[in-house]
Amino acid sequence: MKFNRHKARLKRKQRIRKKISGTTERPRMVVFRSNKHLSVQLIDDLQGHTLAAASTMGNEAANGVTKESASVIGQEIANKALAKNIQEVVFDRNGYFYHGRIKALADGARQGGLKF
Repeated sequence: MKFNRHKARLKRKQRIRKKISGTTERPRMVVFRSNKHLSVQLIDDLQGHTLAAASTMGNEAANGVTKESASVIGQEIANKALAKNIQEVVFDRNGYFYHGRIKALADGARQGGLKF
């Protein structure tokens, strides 16, 4: 069977999701990265609810798909989480490698006050 990048990412995603889960007190912070946009959600897996979300779509502060815009999105999700009294999260990189935009988003969330 021929592997491509997408299938390899999905396999990494399955390995990660076996080990982590989000709760109401410590939700799962899941990241989705596309070629044009970046989005992040705080998910309570026990209830099956999205508690907060942020994205580069329709966001004037996050211009384009850069590390700087990823950092802005990370700080935005941190502000939304702190407004809902959430200080700690479980980081789900969704099978993406932890570098570039994903790392910038995580660093931005940490600067905003979230603990991983």
